[in-house]
Amino acid sequence: MRDQPGTGSAEAVPFDLTSEPWVGVLHRDGEEMELSLRQVFARAGELRAVVGELPTQEFALLRLLLAIAHDAFDGPREIEDWADLWEDPECFAPVGSYLDAHRDCFDLLHPIRPFLQTAGLHSAKGEVFSLNRIVADVPAGDAFFSARMPDVGRLTFAEAARWLVHVHAWDTSGIKTGMAGDERVKGGKVYPLGTGWAGGLGGVFVEGDTLRETLLLNLAAADTEELQFAEADLPAWRHPPCGPGPHGRTPAGPRELYTWPSRRVLLHHDADGVHGVVLGYGDPLAARNMHRREPMTAWRRSTVQEKKLGQSPVYLPRTHDPARAAWRGIASLVADRSQAAGGEEAAPYLRPAILEWVARLITEGYVDRTFLVRARTVGVCYGTQQSVIDEVVDDRLTMPVVLLHRHDRTCAAQAVAAAEDADRAVRALGDLAADLARAVGRAQDGPKEAARTAGFDALEEPYRHWLAALAQAGDPFAHRATWQDQAYQIVAHLGGRLIEAAGDQAWEGRTVTTTQGTTLWLSAGLAERWFRSSLGKALPSASRFAAGSGVAPPPAPGNAETPPPGSHSEAGTHTPHPRSPAKAHP
Repeated sequence: MRDQPGTGSAEAVPFDLTSEPWVGVLHRDGEEMELSLRQVFARAGELRAVVGELPTQEFALLRLLLAIAHDAFDGPREIEDWADLWEDPECFAPVGSYLDAHRDCFDLLHPIRPFLQTAGLHSAKGEVFSLNRIVADVPAGDAFFSARMPDVGRLTFAEAARWLVHVHAWDTSGIKTGMAGDERVKGGKVYPLGTGWAGGLGGVFVEGDTLRETLLLNLAAADTEELQFAEADLPAWRHPPCGPGPHGRTPAGPRELYTWPSRRVLLHHDADGVHGVVLGYGDPLAARNMHRREPMTAWRRSTVQEKKLGQSPVYLPRTHDPARAAWRGIASLVADRSQAAGGEEAAPYLRPAILEWVARLITEGYVDRTFLVRARTVGVCYGTQQSVIDEVVDDRLTMPVVLLHRHDRTCAAQAVAAAEDADRAVRALGDLAADLARAVGRAQDGPKEAARTAGFDALEEPYRHWLAALAQAGDPFAHRATWQDQAYQIVAHLGGRLIEAAGDQAWEGRTVTTTQGTTLWLSAGLAERWFRSSLGKALPSASRFAAGSGVAPPPAPGNAETPPPGSHSEAGTHTPHPRSPAKAHP
């Protein structure tokens, strides 16, 4: 059976995304299923979440659903309109009429304007490529940890639709085959123009208990100060079909960015499914100063770009570090813009505008301060000139919305300070491991890093539980003191295990030279005293509880156990008392 030129199809069979099941979802009872767009919105209250083959697919599909909802409501225009939706169990009923009105736009196999594709797309040689080009969980190297074989020969229409949405958001960069009619082609190729739009973001969104709550919590009203909602902001299917080259548009708001056509794609199929794809570059998009249109990422001010471009401020997205869990970066989620600015002309960091929107909901009383939300972080780490996906970042942080309150910053300040407590305590643990290695003449970097990893792993779940209970705590400062006590016990226990494992040679010790050029006899005993001193300085409130906990209290400041200048443990600095409101803010 031969494909018809220009359509990528063997015969004109429709696949209507509004009525055919294709979106992966998780029911509240734990059952996974596929639903049509119409069913997803009609049953959003009984669904827990969108699910996909990868977290990045879930992120892309959620953004698609939000673009549909924004366009169906043409808003919400004001926060009061949002409140009406929040109170109405049938709030997504108008989406059904919207999908009816735009049904032709959602036909995956439409001969003239297939969904998120370019009809007639072809290269000069007419190649049709493997589906590996759009299926991101096919391993680039060894296939040992993949559920797929190293090659994808065929996809169902439902699978192909999900990966189509994904490729526009997260596709890799690199040299791609040039499409006929694209003026950027040189020698049959188009040279790197960057990843899909979401690939440059440190994706952040808010999850509720149901998909309905998740959609509404991320459905920011148009009167949100931190976001720009222009009349021209329309999703991709409301614009004229794209040709093979760039269309030259500038995105006008979130609807457009949620569905940005960063690639030109055409699926090749027969009556039984999709068997090939044509994929080329679409519309590259610079991330610079898009913070008022893209709500699902944090931003950082770039002085390098400001000098280069001669303008100020310049903000770029803050991408995720796969080695740093979300709880350790809580400051980027809860610190508000005025606090981040610190009196400067422009803030050095901006938290995601979607969290500014949720902050507005709690500040203006539309959401109860004890309501728990999950901040979900999703991102990709690319390798080798962004031509391959090295790692996918996926994390959640459950927290009470009071942390986002714009005027009552007490809980947020203590949450950030508690994460900093953990960081200082783990630093002391890492220094202990390094000192023990130095006491026997071994390399220090490996043991130090292993100890730090173990420390953060041990503190992660206790911190998450502590954070979730913060809104219910009568006194946030006392709650933080409780955290310091818990952290002290955990880290002291890990330190004790390191000392026990150090062996007789570490207890015997040896002469070492400090950074000041002096010498001292370093042994496990001295390393332990330095560790206790540093841990006590990192967690000063813990000493009040340690006596009854079975953990030795930290030594008094200024005694003989204080580490000498030049030792690893000298880096520990005194933490302000957590009951002092004036000093507790980060």
